[in-house]
Amino acid sequence: MDAYFDHNATTAVDDAVLDAMLPYFQTKFGNPSSRHVRGIEARRAVNQAREQVADSVGVQPAQVVFTSGGSEANNLFIQGAAGYLKPAQIIVSAVEHPCVMRAAQEVARGANGKWNLRRLAVDNLGRVDVADFDNATVKQQPGLVSVMLANNETGVIQDVAAISEKARAYGAWVHTDAVQAFGKIPVDFALLNVHAMTLSAHKIYGPKGAAALIIDKRLLLKPLIYGGGHENGLRSGTENVPAIVGFGVACGLVKSRIAESATRIAAMRARLEQGLAEMGAVIFGLGAPRVPNTCYFALPGIEGDTLVVRLDKAGFAVASGAACSSVNPGQSHVLEAMGVESMLARCAVRVSLGSGNTLAQVENFLKALRGVVGELKRMSMVTL
Repeated sequence: MDAYFDHNATTAVDDAVLDAMLPYFQTKFGNPSSRHVRGIEARRAVNQAREQVADSVGVQPAQVVFTSGGSEANNLFIQGAAGYLKPAQIIVSAVEHPCVMRAAQEVARGANGKWNLRRLAVDNLGRVDVADFDNATVKQQPGLVSVMLANNETGVIQDVAAISEKARAYGAWVHTDAVQAFGKIPVDFALLNVHAMTLSAHKIYGPKGAAALIIDKRLLLKPLIYGGGHENGLRSGTENVPAIVGFGVACGLVKSRIAESATRIAAMRARLEQGLAEMGAVIFGLGAPRVPNTCYFALPGIEGDTLVVRLDKAGFAVASGAACSSVNPGQSHVLEAMGVESMLARCAVRVSLGSGNTLAQVENFLKALRGVVGELKRMSMVTL
C-alpha cells in the first residue's frame, strides 16, 4: 500500500511500544493481583504505566483508571456519574462521538426520565457555541457536561476550558473525550479545568485494548463492571498487562515527540489542502482551530464512499466517516450539526495523517485523486 491516511481510526504500534509489550505475553505473564514473584512483576509494570500515562497529561497516578478502550472510559464517566449523582440535566455537544452521545441518551431514558438530555449547538465550522450553554441552563441546571476536545471527523478543537468554567459555576461535573486530541496537541488536565478526561492507546501508536479515564480524585462513580475491585473498585477484571504497558510507553513517546511531529504533519496537511483547494474541494472546519493532522473535505458531486473505494484501489487508505460508527452508514451527524447540505455531506472524505507519512505520499495522493476524479466525471458524462 502506498500510504495509510486513516490515523484517526487507528495507528500502527510503534516499535518501542511492541518491544516493551512482548515479554508480558510469555516470560512475564503473571496476574497483577497474584502475590508471587510473577504477579508482583506484573503489578510493577502496571504501576509504571500508570505513572507514564499520568505524567503525559499532568496528573497523579491515582487519577488514572485503566479501561479496555475509549468507549468504555466515556461510558464509565457518563453512566458512572449519573448513577451516583442526583438526576439533573446532562449536556453534550451535538458533534460528540457516538459512544458519548449514546451513553447520554441511555442516561436520559433511565432514572424515570429525570435526566434531561441537551445538545449544545455548533456553528458552521463545527465549533461548539459556548453561548448556547447559557440557553441550555435556563430551565434546568446541569449535573453532567461532556464536550470533546477535538472532533474525530473534522479535527476541530473545542474551547473545553470555557465550557467547563460555565458548568462548574452550577456545580456540574465536566468530562472531555480527548482521544483525538491527545498526541496531536498538548493536553493538560488542569488547564482544561475538567473533572474527567478520556485517552486511548491505539490513537497514539499504542495497542488496541487499553485506554484510561483520568478523574478528579474527589469524584465518586458507580462502576460499570463489578468483581474483584480492580482499578480502585471502578473497573473490575484482570488487567490487560501487555496493552497497559504499551499504553504507558506510547504516552512517553507522545511527550518526547509531539512538538516535532505536529510541525511536520501540519506542513503536509497544508500542502494537501492547497492541492484540494485547486480541485475545488470544500474543507470542513477550515478557519477553526484544528488538530494538525486532520483534513475533512468534499468534492461536490462525487460521493465519499465511491472515492474511498477508488482511492483504496489506488493504494491510499482514507475514510468517508468515523470508523467507530461505520456500522451505521448515512450522513455524518457532525456535518448535519454544522448545517452542511445533505448532498455535499455525502461527498465527505477524511484524511488523517500520521508520523509515518511523507510529503511525497501527499503529492502522490493528490495525483491519484485527480485521476480518480477525472475518471468518475467522464463516466458520469457517458451515463448522461
